[in-house]
Amino acid sequence: PREEVAYVTCTYRSTCTDQPDFLATVDLNPRSPCYGQVIHRLPMPNLKDELHCAGWSGGCACPDSGPARRNKLVLPCLISSRIYVVDVGTQCRAPRLCKTIEPVDVFWTCNKGYLAVTHPLPNGDVLIANMGDPAGNGKGGFVVLDGETLELKGNWEQECEVPPTGYDFWYQPRHNVLVSSAGAVPKRAGRGFNPDDLKKGVYGRRLNVWNLSCRSLTQCFDLGEDSLPLSVKFLHCPDAAEGYVACALSGVTYRFYKCQGDNWAVEEAIRIPPKDVCGWIMPKMPAFTVDLLISPDDKFLYLSNWIHGDIRQYELSKNCKPRLVGQVFVGGSILRGGPVTVCRDEELKCQPEPLVVKCKRIYGGPSKMQLSLDGRRLYVTNSFYSTWDKQFYPNMVR
Repeated sequence: PREEVAYVTCTYRSTCTDQPDFLATVDLNPRSPCYGQVIHRLPMPNLKDELHCAGWSGGCACPDSGPARRNKLVLPCLISSRIYVVDVGTQCRAPRLCKTIEPVDVFWTCNKGYLAVTHPLPNGDVLIANMGDPAGNGKGGFVVLDGETLELKGNWEQECEVPPTGYDFWYQPRHNVLVSSAGAVPKRAGRGFNPDDLKKGVYGRRLNVWNLSCRSLTQCFDLGEDSLPLSVKFLHCPDAAEGYVACALSGVTYRFYKCQGDNWAVEEAIRIPPKDVCGWIMPKMPAFTVDLLISPDDKFLYLSNWIHGDIRQYELSKNCKPRLVGQVFVGGSILRGGPVTVCRDEELKCQPEPLVVKCKRIYGGPSKMQLSLDGRRLYVTNSFYSTWDKQFYPNMVR
């Protein structure tokens, strides 16, 4: 069935509005008089949480887990390290908060903080990737919520195998594997993007391969200094032993795949060249790919380039590199008439025009994406991280 509503996490952090973050419910029924409008706002009970990603509670997204039960959303907070659980099953058009896990519990139980991406595990538990420790130092790994009670259980991985940074992950149960990306050191990245942080270990470089059942780290791939691997996805086919990871700062998307035995390998699949610019923070502007999606039929791959401003659609063919078949600009930093001048561009002949929708200019750049189940509608947000939003797109937070 076609989607009826969308749930969007919204933050007021780094703005002049002293209000709590909220979960917005957007009407997606084209026959509704409220189509395309926010029909409900659920405010969180605290300030400056920085809602970032949202994920379903147990069993909703696992290929081998049977019918989906999409009745609760888990909302980890990137800054406060709080975890909210929202009931969307009782009234899907007016969700309500049903549980809060306080930061002190996460700190004391897990010695973790700065919670990022969440997904349900095959056994029904909920896994949340973290970026740091309670003090904001880099520390990867995962915290686990009980799938039934949604109580905090503790850490998922063995303590001796904690990666230096973390952000996103996905898994393939039939191959007993989980793959995670790197992210950045929270207390440094939280101040905004600073070129002086390059080559100092602030931005992650590793792709981690885990044994899903043993919860042990089996392989690590170095994707290059300051590459900043963020979004990672497997193909949807439950038998597929391959996926992709997008690196924000290097502009490279890698394909990872299973080779001999239980070993995995990586190869470069897509490279988006930086643009030579003036009027920006650096002379070379990276694409800054923050999200990667694969269509439900595994035929297309989508990339959102938050700084360049474009969403790209690639065709996936067996044994072939992805082929660019579509591109649209949704804001970005290289728009015509803006402060940035592109001096050299390997791809575009001219700077794109600003995007105006219903007489309103769209600021920011394409960030998180969600594709409809039939693969025909792509939903996109424009906020990446409030501190960086304010730095790169000040008009967006005014």
